[in-house]
Amino acid sequence: MDPIYLDHAATTPVRAEVRAAMAPFDNEVFGNPSSLHRWGRSAAAALADARAEVAGALGAEAGEIVFTRGGTESDNLALFGRCRLLRSRGVVPLVAVTEIEHPAILDAVDALVAEGSATRDVLRLNEDGSIHEEDLERVLGAAHPIVSMMWVNNEIGVTLPVEAVAARVESAGGTFHSDAVQAVGKVPVSLSEPGIRLLSVTGHKIYGPKGSGLLFVRAGTELAPMLHGGGQERRLRPGTEDVAGAVGLACAVRLVMAEQIEEANRQRSLRDDFEGAVLERLDGVRVNARAMPRAPHVASLGIHDVPGDLLLMGLDMEGIAVSGGSACSSGASKASHVIEALHGSTDTAATVRLSLGRHTTRDQMERAVETLVTVVTRLRALEAAS
Repeated sequence: MDPIYLDHAATTPVRAEVRAAMAPFDNEVFGNPSSLHRWGRSAAAALADARAEVAGALGAEAGEIVFTRGGTESDNLALFGRCRLLRSRGVVPLVAVTEIEHPAILDAVDALVAEGSATRDVLRLNEDGSIHEEDLERVLGAAHPIVSMMWVNNEIGVTLPVEAVAARVESAGGTFHSDAVQAVGKVPVSLSEPGIRLLSVTGHKIYGPKGSGLLFVRAGTELAPMLHGGGQERRLRPGTEDVAGAVGLACAVRLVMAEQIEEANRQRSLRDDFEGAVLERLDGVRVNARAMPRAPHVASLGIHDVPGDLLLMGLDMEGIAVSGGSACSSGASKASHVIEALHGSTDTAATVRLSLGRHTTRDQMERAVETLVTVVTRLRALEAAS
């Protein structure tokens, strides 16, 4: 039987429309956008069009879009750029993050604290996915708070109250950043209202090219550059631009934003039916974050009495591609900080994450149920016999 790819939260295939949009820029339109001749002007025009296209899809202005090489760079530019800018003016800001943020945020904050450019605080989650009010009030009481909150968690699919918290941070005179890598195309995302000052997007999660990304920088939000060189991307991301990548990213953003409502409804139905079938047929299984608001494309299960590595290997051998959580942590022996935040450090359930995409079918999800039941039953029998 054909293998089934259920790891779209890790990466997605480049869709045909994106490949077609990018094709001219690997061949005839190859100029440097900074060059004044016709080849350069053609490339510069394409880059400007891509900037306007992605801005329009997100509800931003073209001048607020900075093209980068992916989500991690965008996250780092947002945090290092804002903290170092404030430090240069004699202020060491407080950076607050949720306990389930991506390592691109958590490690960046650790580095900022180590170099003396920031102090750190943590916002805890309530059982319903909201933020502890006392944590938020403490952070907003700081002189120059910076809050970085992911829109959708990559491991468990939880949607966080980004817009509500962003409005409060803005009112307190702070800066709000969101890692929206898992949100664009999955849940409604708009930058038309003030509050979110910085927002990160990557292409490869939305059927765009790997190595493409952007940072939204709302007008009036100042950042210090991480790199130094030319004047490209408002001097925030110097270096000759990847025109093909920008064109592909813009096309991908436009398409997934247009399809978001229909695809969300379809994937949510498939996911909910999958989870219900698994819970009905297997004991010792939980749906992680089931009581919290979730994006439609992620099903995260905690399965007791099976070794996590053997579970993933068993599913792969049966042709089902899934992950144990974040693809960025693959191969790590350390338990997921996200699952630990939900269930504590002593939790022993194996985590398996299935993430759906635009080509995922009901037949595939039904086969995933059958395969998961078979593999778990087999592994439990082996564990009991050993």
